[in-house]
Amino acid sequence: MSIGQSPGAGAATPVAVCSVAMDSPTSLADFAARHPRLFVLTGAGCSTDSGIPDYRDVNGDWKRPSPVTFQAFTGDDLTRRRYWARSLVGWPIMATARPGASHRALARLEASGRVGLLLTQNVDGLHDAAGSRQTIDLHGRIDTVRCLGCERRTPRAEMQQALRSRNPAWAALEARAAPDGDADVEGLDFASFEVPACPVCGGMLKPDVVFFGESVPRERVQAAYAALNEADAVLVAGSSLMVYSGFRFVQAAVAAGKPVAAVNLGRTRADDLLALKVAQPVGDALTALAEQLAA
Repeated sequence: MSIGQSPGAGAATPVAVCSVAMDSPTSLADFAARHPRLFVLTGAGCSTDSGIPDYRDVNGDWKRPSPVTFQAFTGDDLTRRRYWARSLVGWPIMATARPGASHRALARLEASGRVGLLLTQNVDGLHDAAGSRQTIDLHGRIDTVRCLGCERRTPRAEMQQALRSRNPAWAALEARAAPDGDADVEGLDFASFEVPACPVCGGMLKPDVVFFGESVPRERVQAAYAALNEADAVLVAGSSLMVYSGFRFVQAAVAAGKPVAAVNLGRTRADDLLALKVAQPVGDALTALAEQLAA
């Protein structure tokens, strides 16, 4: 599964920003001290310590085949069966995931008044579980299922029960975990997999997340831009920014003269726009930042 808009959309507008690559958490603490109200943008790298695989390698390239699109999910019955079969097997990893060091550190930073808004591209809900409250789930939440017919929303746990009851043999399968509650289940006849419909209207059920080919709801985007306008600077944590739906906020910050720092292992789409880059594990760097600012 994938979320966000096409990674090919949009392009960075060059601006007069000094890009300095630094690897010291002390430099990050200095950046945060100079810019006390941060707009934080997080990605998959924040959740890898929680056992949820990320999407991309150090070059920002896909580690696996491109995720399913909204058009394929809604337009092809076999694709939809394959998606839910993989989700049935992979969901327990997501359901049992707990906040890691990066989530806890960002919650501490918010509690100390350092974070104006946390905008996450992740759909796992772990920032909320860690205690962050000023958050926007840009791409939605995987723990909720939405009916495309009547818009009824139900917990993903209920969908899991329905999938298991209809497909008991599939529920016993084991497979390698993939991002966002997915699993690498291949070489099977997905045509036999039964997908329940909405019990109210009979409509198609879909995770309440933004797939590739969908647009992020306008109200989320507007709320994020409003928070960005009030921020002193942007901190990107654990994201390559290859998906445009997140990258555009970095573009907007730079265009407004707001500096951007990033904590990420590997290349990001915004490397030439950054005022500071910390190439360290995101949990380690953010934990050190929270401790230094609390001292």
